[in-house]
Amino acid sequence: MPATIRKVLVANRGEIARRILRSVRAMGLAGVAVYSDADARAPHVVEAEEAVRIGPAPSRDSYLASERILEAARATGADAIHPGYGFLSENADFAAEVAAAGLVFIGPPVEAIRRMGSKIGAKEIMAGAGVPVVPGASLAELPLKESLAAARAIGFPILIKASAGGGGKGMRVVGEEVAFIDALAAARREAESAFGDGTLLVERYFDAPRHIEIQIFGDTHGNVVHLGERECSIQRRYQKIIEEAPSPAVDAGLRARMGEAAVAAARAIGYVGAGTVEFIVDREGAFYFLEVNTRLQVEHPVTEAVTGLDLVRWQILVADGAPLPLTQDRIALCGHAIEARLYAEDPAGDFLPATGAVALWEPVDLPGVRYDSGVEAGTEVGVHYDPLLAKIIAQAPTRAEATRLLRRALAALGVGPIATNREFLLAVLDHEAFAAGALHTHFIEQHLPAAARQATRNPAHDRIHAIAAALWEHVGRRRAGGPLPESIPSGWRNNRWRAQDASFVVGGERVDVRYVAAPGDRFAIEGDGPSSAILHAVDAGGLSVEIGGVRRRFAVAAHGDVLVLHGPLGTATLTPVPRFPLAEREDLVGGCLAPMTGIVREVRVKEGDAVEKGTVLLVLEAMKMEHQMIARDVGVVTQVRVEVGQMVDPDEVLVVVEPREP
Repeated sequence: MPATIRKVLVANRGEIARRILRSVRAMGLAGVAVYSDADARAPHVVEAEEAVRIGPAPSRDSYLASERILEAARATGADAIHPGYGFLSENADFAAEVAAAGLVFIGPPVEAIRRMGSKIGAKEIMAGAGVPVVPGASLAELPLKESLAAARAIGFPILIKASAGGGGKGMRVVGEEVAFIDALAAARREAESAFGDGTLLVERYFDAPRHIEIQIFGDTHGNVVHLGERECSIQRRYQKIIEEAPSPAVDAGLRARMGEAAVAAARAIGYVGAGTVEFIVDREGAFYFLEVNTRLQVEHPVTEAVTGLDLVRWQILVADGAPLPLTQDRIALCGHAIEARLYAEDPAGDFLPATGAVALWEPVDLPGVRYDSGVEAGTEVGVHYDPLLAKIIAQAPTRAEATRLLRRALAALGVGPIATNREFLLAVLDHEAFAAGALHTHFIEQHLPAAARQATRNPAHDRIHAIAAALWEHVGRRRAGGPLPESIPSGWRNNRWRAQDASFVVGGERVDVRYVAAPGDRFAIEGDGPSSAILHAVDAGGLSVEIGGVRRRFAVAAHGDVLVLHGPLGTATLTPVPRFPLAEREDLVGGCLAPMTGIVREVRVKEGDAVEKGTVLLVLEAMKMEHQMIARDVGVVTQVRVEVGQMVDPDEVLVVVEPREP
């Protein structure tokens, strides 16, 4: 069959848009990017041959606006659309609109998406095909009383989940009947916000199962294969953060049985293209169907790594009518691959998403390591989209080697000043339970609870970073010009060189640096720690400096009033302490502050209301997830400074509560 696809529009953003466009270019095809106002200077836009603006920042007005995407395809002459993952990737109506416009949808048939788009309907189909399913019930159209009765019939604890979509949106674990109604309402709001569909279902909640998925592929010639499994049990907020292939818990026999079930699931719905059949596996090794994701998965690179295949290339070939490139007997797994998702978030603060600048972005080129990134130096991470910055994938002959390589890549990655989960990912990889392969979906809660996620500082490292920052600023001042010739060091006097002072806040602690400049780019350091430093090189990206006899290279990026340094001792964000600081604002006693940038979705109190400790004051939405702001103690609401729909910034006062005696 002659090829019909020549130009592919990618209806997505970030790392997945860049990744798809790489395969498009490698196949000799033309690629088109689309972007919202928030992504006008994003890497996926800059790298594309053609790019089309599709609307303002909110996804409903841009990446979810199907007509604007189709207009972009018409304007650029694209003959195919790849939806990536998220956004419109599993929207059957969009796939139908693409086909009606005479374009190729690089994804499964419309009917397959429709049938799997409802988790409720999907379970019924799978049960009919003989695939084991989790006991549960649909809450569609059920009033509260009947919904509660359905939950009781299954037995608490139960899991409420959105029938449409995934990624942890619209999902709640409910341990007790008293919490069911509030959890149901919150899950429905979140599902409607994320997917435009508030339909929910309730299922038996398994205690600490494994989450294992099978990659499937089908073509229009009736061929269906699986490409092995991925272990996806390391999760927070029901979103995966570390995935690997193959699973340390799956032997050849279990792989064959799960693969056969996944292929049967695909055949039951006439599946074509790339998809994933997700299962949970209990402690006895029994597996149960969860859902079919009718798209490319975020974690597809680990499958590519162990099979040596380009899954996006396969998607495009199949969409163009070609048969699958390989039969099942020719698909083999080689070695081990692990992927870590680097998010802009605060693990110690319940993984709340973070916004801000990626002033420093320096991945290190290591054999066997792949970076799928949606950011670069200068990228601003806002509130409108998922906070995923990049995926780091390591491949090696064994699991232990892949873990070690991934750890090295994460530790060597320069990123800041935006908060990330990098140190948390390292803690997971370093944990003895991870090394043993003892994984389950409660791994984080069991082994790395909130108290264990607090960032730790190394005072000796902080001081070295502060010395390097002081010398970086020293050179910057000299190069900016001044009264002294370049040959005369700073602080020079007729009788001696005067000591220079610099102070920084690093990790909440103040570090003072006092140094004396001497000829030859040498410095005497006063105080505790290293007593000398020698500058070897300074350029736009950083400096090479010998401190206390050890020479290191530090990457440096300035953003606003902070410096980000990255080197062999890790990454540090340093805030220079001004010599004449402004008066600090008086803290507002009893204030409820925004922990992040977000949008107010609910205000549950008004002025004059009495509140108890734990009372929900309002609900804030950020990165498509809801976060409850609660009263820290008993009191009376004296001010409500926000309203529903308002966007707020970090540390903005939302509600003022005057303490009172209980």
